[in-house]
Amino acid sequence: MKHTPADIPELDGIDRRILAELQADGRMTNVELARRAEISAPPCLRRVRRLEEAGVIRGYRADTNPAKLGWPIEFFAIVGLDSQKEMVLSAFERQVAQWPEVRSCHMIRGGGDFLLRLVARDTAHENQLTQDLTEADSVTRVQTLQTIRTSLDLAGVPI
Repeated sequence: MKHTPADIPELDGIDRRILAELQADGRMTNVELARRAEISAPPCLRRVRRLEEAGVIRGYRADTNPAKLGWPIEFFAIVGLDSQKEMVLSAFERQVAQWPEVRSCHMIRGGGDFLLRLVARDTAHENQLTQDLTEADSVTRVQTLQTIRTSLDLAGVPI
């Protein structure tokens, strides 16, 4: 889908400040956010609500530590399918969306059809997930890449 300028909401400097601050800390109070944006609290709240309604702000969540929750292994899988028909692509997306270990699924161009980010409890679990992927309907190829270290993992986009 091609985005036109009409699809992208007008954002002034205050909106951008609000977004940058919320990307850095989504738990701050509206009063603190207003202080940082250098406006009063009521218009700040109205701006946040407008950004939410426009879909610019998609939600709020805690950034949890996978290892401390028993998920020390993070890996990526490049998955190739036997067809690029929409029915096959959508079926694969629906299937992996049901797996709690799949944390993101991206349709990609070049070198495969999908890039998945998965978490596992241990090496045996990682191997089982890889086998499950390999045996999934329409899958012809799976290449896994295990994360050794993550030095940068930023939320959102540059504002």
